[in-house]
Amino acid sequence: MLLRGLTWLVLFQLLGTAINHLFLPVLPGPIIGLLLLLGYLVIRGEVGEPLNLAAGSLLRYLPLLLVPPAVGVMVYARAIAADFWAIVGALVLSLILSMAFTGVLMQRLARRHAPESEDGQ
Repeated sequence: MLLRGLTWLVLFQLLGTAINHLFLPVLPGPIIGLLLLLGYLVIRGEVGEPLNLAAGSLLRYLPLLLVPPAVGVMVYARAIAADFWAIVGALVLSLILSMAFTGVLMQRLARRHAPESEDGQ
């Protein structure tokens, strides 16, 4: 089961990389593969047991992916300090925009899934 789920993940990444090289060099291949996987799962309507098992197994190792960025921050600390306020401004702006977008999206989804009242309001 685990091998079947990992195979699905690798196939979608390879498909995304192929699309990246052939048609869409702007987006990275793994991102295209993730979007294709998302579309597949939305159409299918459920996450199968093999894919769920593979994703759960990989999530255990997610903290290891944070080691290279942490090393990069330590190596380029002076360059980051030189542009500190620009980085803080970009982070604050992106936080505000993403929170506003999430709030609007959540309200629309809640309105869509709310049961209709009996008096028509």
